[in-house]
Amino acid sequence: MEFSLPDDVAALRETVRKFAAERLRPHARTWDREQQLPDDVVRALAELGLLGTLTPEEYGGAGLGYLANAVVMEEIARQDGGVALLLAAHNGLCQAHLILAASEAQKQRYLPKLASGEWVGAWALTEPGSGSDAAALRTRAERDGDGWRLTGEKMFITNGARAQVFVVMAKTDPDQGAKGISAFIVERGAPGFTIGPKEDKLGMRASDTVPLSLDGVWVGPDALVGARGAGYVDALRVLERGRVGIAALSVGLARGCVEESLAYAKSRQAFGKPIGELQAIQFMLADMATELEAARLLTWDAAQALDRGEEARQKASIAKLYASEMATRVALKAIQIHGGYGYTKDIPVERYLRDAKLCEIGEGSSEVQRILIARQLLAGAPA
Repeated sequence: MEFSLPDDVAALRETVRKFAAERLRPHARTWDREQQLPDDVVRALAELGLLGTLTPEEYGGAGLGYLANAVVMEEIARQDGGVALLLAAHNGLCQAHLILAASEAQKQRYLPKLASGEWVGAWALTEPGSGSDAAALRTRAERDGDGWRLTGEKMFITNGARAQVFVVMAKTDPDQGAKGISAFIVERGAPGFTIGPKEDKLGMRASDTVPLSLDGVWVGPDALVGARGAGYVDALRVLERGRVGIAALSVGLARGCVEESLAYAKSRQAFGKPIGELQAIQFMLADMATELEAARLLTWDAAQALDRGEEARQKASIAKLYASEMATRVALKAIQIHGGYGYTKDIPVERYLRDAKLCEIGEGSSEVQRILIARQLLAGAPA
């Protein structure tokens, strides 16, 4: 593993860090309160190439790879977790699925629009009755002429309120269990396709999350992504890669907590001196910095494995598990350091805590990650 960033990735980090500090930080509290991210911010992300970080250059993307994407996610999340979550769903789920499994014609049609930011993408797996048990989804895709008719409900769909294209998982062969799930492209505005109201969430509030309803939505034969019955397996592969992005998002939130706490510890006076001189505060800061560094290295290790084309299922799960739980622990310490101020919305660490909790739930909960890691170990994977 390389512990230093390549020059181009380091330069990208500085560019994104400056952008996030100037364009996101001043407005993050407002977007959190209003549960709204202005369209001009999404356009600005697109102008920087951040809506196509993983998309190959031949389809209009930056083709930067997973390490560079992890760096981007950390820098954006440092200022606003909700904006980072938009990128995670757009790049790490929707586009990642198309890059992995779509036909050449599908890639040519959709990836350039998604990578340029002309369109925003969403990914629809979760349903009201199936979250961690994704194979139990009930949305059906039945043959109708040369196409398919989709019927069902989806839940907790990130970017759903603004997306123009959705990758939707549905059962084409219900008696085949997980092997009967296929993936389809559904475009916004399709007859019978309804986008529900935004969820009123604890955190990540700048990112929209909505339910979807498919009432006999007809799609043509060219809407099937990958092979019939391969949707579930492809979705698991997408999630494996996406977990590295969530780990990086978690690192960004935790770094925000550390940096805000350091600044506060130097300026806040108690007992005649800065509280940073108190050993109790020093111990918390030391623990926070140590956990942050460990999580970042785990994340970069998993990202570099993906960039090398290696199987990284266990690395991704370990990084996601540790980084997400680390972010919550660090955020709680940050609030403790800030005292009463940390419990108010005037200080960003309160928002970081609310944002961090989702990282322990989305794209495979901590409990699911522990199951996956244990299965890999029992199957002979190196510890």
